[in-house]
Amino acid sequence: MIAAAGPTSRARFAVAVAALGAIALGGCASFSADGGFGAVEQVATERLGKEVRWARDDAARTAIDERVAALLDAPLSADDAVQVALLNNRGLQAAFAELGITEAELVQAGRLPNPGFSFGRFRRGDETEIERGLHLSLARLVAMPMVREMEGRRFERAKRDAALAALSLAADTRKAWVAAVAAEESVRYTRQVRDASDASAELARRMARAGNWNKLQQAREQGFYADAALGLARAERMRDAARERLTRLMGLWGEQTGFRLPERLPELPEAPDAVPDVERRALAQRLDVQAARLGVEQTAKNLGLTRTTRFVNVLELGLVRNSSNDAPTQRGWEIEFELPLFDWAGARVARAEAIYMQALNRAAQVAIDARSEVREAYGAYRSAFDIARHHRDEIVPIRNRIAEENLLRYNGMLIGVFELLADARAQIAAVNGYIEALREFWIAQADLELALIGRPSLPMPAAASAAAPATGAAH
Repeated sequence: MIAAAGPTSRARFAVAVAALGAIALGGCASFSADGGFGAVEQVATERLGKEVRWARDDAARTAIDERVAALLDAPLSADDAVQVALLNNRGLQAAFAELGITEAELVQAGRLPNPGFSFGRFRRGDETEIERGLHLSLARLVAMPMVREMEGRRFERAKRDAALAALSLAADTRKAWVAAVAAEESVRYTRQVRDASDASAELARRMARAGNWNKLQQAREQGFYADAALGLARAERMRDAARERLTRLMGLWGEQTGFRLPERLPELPEAPDAVPDVERRALAQRLDVQAARLGVEQTAKNLGLTRTTRFVNVLELGLVRNSSNDAPTQRGWEIEFELPLFDWAGARVARAEAIYMQALNRAAQVAIDARSEVREAYGAYRSAFDIARHHRDEIVPIRNRIAEENLLRYNGMLIGVFELLADARAQIAAVNGYIEALREFWIAQADLELALIGRPSLPMPAAASAAAPATGAAH
């Protein structure tokens, strides 16, 4: 409690206020120019070759909408779809807002706690006593550098989390684009299978009416048509679902959902990419590994902070000035602190140590997972390439040669129209199989690219089946 009565007390008060002001100016933290978003922009540029924007006001939102509209004017390539998602996905914008939250906490940790002022007026008979006080928490002042360092690490971790969110969104969008284009292409070929089966079934009905076919032969052709119609319905449902997933990732709605996609997937490259030292590269540049390492360091700092402040949890300094109308003015200072008689903060220290060991083991598990995930992703990538190449170089050419030979045999009246239609169905099914293999390859490539820089969402391996798909080639 402090008052300004007399030159000596005024001078002391002025010195105290000046000292507090100097400390405040020296310890005050300010907001950065970019709010930490520059680190996210750098990652997006270096790893993806794309731009990201943080819509912090209406002008920025308008600029994003104009850029998205320009990208949607033409058929969307995979890169364009990724760019739209990075600009327009609201979930990603929410992740960017976390940067603002953690930076505000960092700035707050670098500022002195506000002093407390108290004023009291008491009467005892004819005596009037006025009490004034000014208090400042010394415990928070002592701990301020360590708290600020801890919040600085949280801010750095938030930057990595935001960058990883952008990279994960880019990978998910690329996979969704591949699935949507492949589903659309598959629908076209499945419709051709249905049309061929329809023609075969109609011809079978006419043959049966003329008495040239029995009921078993007619039922077989009708069964092929029913299966083909069911396959088309399923393909159309998968196409709609794949397109909607891509729409969600790009953050589109209303008229924007009418975007156009290319008719075909990109062709298979001539050779797969070689990725030497895949585990070392993943540990060196994966953002989740870096974030886990930073979390361990932050937890270690928190443990040190807990040990430092275990006995100064409540410590306050106050200047006192009490005045009365019938007694001399009372001046002085006081310190208030908590006596550790019952709680010596041992539980808090034990809790901090347990949290540190928890963070250490979690970081080790992240590193183990990173090694395994990148090995799995690279193995899936190479396997998908080999399977797609086998479809392209072996299965589809063989089916084409069979179709050509059967057409010659049909022209020579050695086989009938039903055999020719059945072979056409088998040929289309082979092409559809290649589309599926090509889709799996491009998805595996996107998973590998993400596994090298972040945690991928790898699919569960499907059980192998020895049964060949029914194509209706045999009668």
